[in-house]
Amino acid sequence: MPMNSRTSIFISAGDPSADYYGQSLIEEVTRACGRVTVFGLGGKKMQEAGLKPLADYKELAVLGFWEVLPKFFFFRNLLTKAAKEIELLSPKAIILMDYPGFNLRLAEKVKHLGIPIIYYISPQVWAWGKGRIAKIKRLVDLMLVIFPFEEQFYKEHGVNAVFSGHPIVDRYAETPDKTACRENLGMKNRTIGLLPGSRIQEVKRMLPSLIGAAKLMRYEIDDVQFIIAGVDNVPEHLYKNIIGDADIPVVVGRTPEIMNGSELVIVSSGTATIETAFFKTPMVVIYKTGALTYQIAKRLVKLDTIGMVNIVAGRKIVPELIQDKATAESISDTALEIIQDKARYAQMIIDIVTVKEKLGAGSSALRAFKEINKAVGLC
Repeated sequence: MPMNSRTSIFISAGDPSADYYGQSLIEEVTRACGRVTVFGLGGKKMQEAGLKPLADYKELAVLGFWEVLPKFFFFRNLLTKAAKEIELLSPKAIILMDYPGFNLRLAEKVKHLGIPIIYYISPQVWAWGKGRIAKIKRLVDLMLVIFPFEEQFYKEHGVNAVFSGHPIVDRYAETPDKTACRENLGMKNRTIGLLPGSRIQEVKRMLPSLIGAAKLMRYEIDDVQFIIAGVDNVPEHLYKNIIGDADIPVVVGRTPEIMNGSELVIVSSGTATIETAFFKTPMVVIYKTGALTYQIAKRLVKLDTIGMVNIVAGRKIVPELIQDKATAESISDTALEIIQDKARYAQMIIDIVTVKEKLGAGSSALRAFKEINKAVGLC
């Protein structure tokens, strides 16, 4: 029997970085509206908040064009399943979070149902060219964005968009200060945090170069210490196999403290660069993907830079080492240059602060809920 549309919503968040944001939004909905049935796609945090998942979240975290092909039938079947569930349960709203390859296809399949479609955390269409803008304008009733420049971009293209602020302002508001973070993790004054990413693919591709860079830097700096920010969805043995005899600890579940306490962070491109900026920590951005995926992306991406921290700044304020440039030698040389040049290090902090100031004043999930509630009347 179909559920009452007043008491159910559908949320689709296939990216690990969106799991906390989805959790916060579900909590705001529940707090304001009481008992609400939430179903769709999301990770552990969203499920803890009450999401009833349609698929194993670990199956969703796939990056790249070529890498998705082996899971073609899985995603095709999931798309059909999600569309059928939406039609059966008739939710009050469909809320999509990033993950455009899947979410925009889903929006296409369910638009005819007349259920309001809200996008919270925009696809990076400003990076991939404007080909998807017409589709978003046709399919999406409300776009909630987390960077100020996105609101202007969408409005210029006729999309109903509202800046709700970046969720990390709330997520990390109560993280201990730098001194406390160092003490909590037993950091030395010169600690370099290594953030190889939140997906198995990313760790396999980037951690070997990070370990190689750490070994090289140890020859140049006597008192340097390294710490790897681990994630619980990457198997422990994978970290150990790559680290080998390098004697670098993996600390799981304390990434904010590592970002905040480190003198420098070497970080995989993505949301983590903005999170590092929130703590005003200098960084080197790296990224590696499959050769075919890189060649395709290089032809599609319309930006000169890929690091979100640089995109938000509007210029390259931190170095980026992408694909073949992300070697152990280049990472080591770049990190050493920043650490050993006090003037450059200080200027990088000043530049990073300008990015932090663009993230909003907090309460992003609450603002997002209010906009959604105003648009569709959840409660």
